[in-house]
Amino acid sequence: MPPIDRAALDAQTGGDADLAREVLMLFAGQCRSILPRLTDPALPRGERADLAHTLKGSAAGVGATRIHALADAAETRLRDGGGPVPLDDLADAVAAALAAVAVWHP
Repeated sequence: MPPIDRAALDAQTGGDADLAREVLMLFAGQCRSILPRLTDPALPRGERADLAHTLKGSAAGVGATRIHALADAAETRLRDGGGPVPLDDLADAVAAALAAVAVWHP
């Protein structure tokens, strides 16, 4: 599975390549802003869950299905306090998506 699903992104942007690029740049910026705070154990769990929720929504908007699933799992576990939070896997998925965005060609 690619880090960004082109068909899902095209569906969100109506196939507009310029809009897709703009949305991807916004997504990349959010990833760079959110991930360090999400992985900061000093922040309250509720605040980290909110960050995971925001990342989950952003991922859905660009077709980053792995990030969406992992952010959803992180949000759930942060909110209910159960089980380990998959932050290493999420960080890996974000890194793969950022690499894909860096070389994106419509």
